[in-house]
Amino acid sequence: MNRTLNSPLLLGFEHIERLLERNAKAESYPPYNIEHTSDEHLKITLAVAGFAADELSVTVEDNQLVVRGRLNSNGEEKTFLHRGIATRQFQRSFVLADGIDVLGAELNHGLLTIELERPRAENAVKTIPIRSGVVQLGDARDRN
Repeated sequence: MNRTLNSPLLLGFEHIERLLERNAKAESYPPYNIEHTSDEHLKITLAVAGFAADELSVTVEDNQLVVRGRLNSNGEEKTFLHRGIATRQFQRSFVLADGIDVLGAELNHGLLTIELERPRAENAVKTIPIRSGVVQLGDARDRN
């Protein structure tokens, strides 16, 4: 594994390294855009020309948005003089941060649009109590 985050101050980020490595190996089909539509909303648009809605699936699996496309072959053999439109099966994954919700998906004119919502994070300060290893006089009597 290539240690991208090898600082001793970054504890527990091994899963991010694995995500970065997996993303570097990702296939480029189908092409997509990610749009920031507001402070709380994102939109992913995938170019899926040639696919019908029943040939696509959108699922959330272990904090990953997974889009799959599989063409239904109706037994029809076609002879192409030129084939420039890619219509192969695919799987495209997007890692979702905690708290991101998928609101819905829509297929329109060969573009699959997936709406996401990212609720505002609440700033929380947590105070951690500090215990002392010093034995108090009353503590020794209470243990007996």
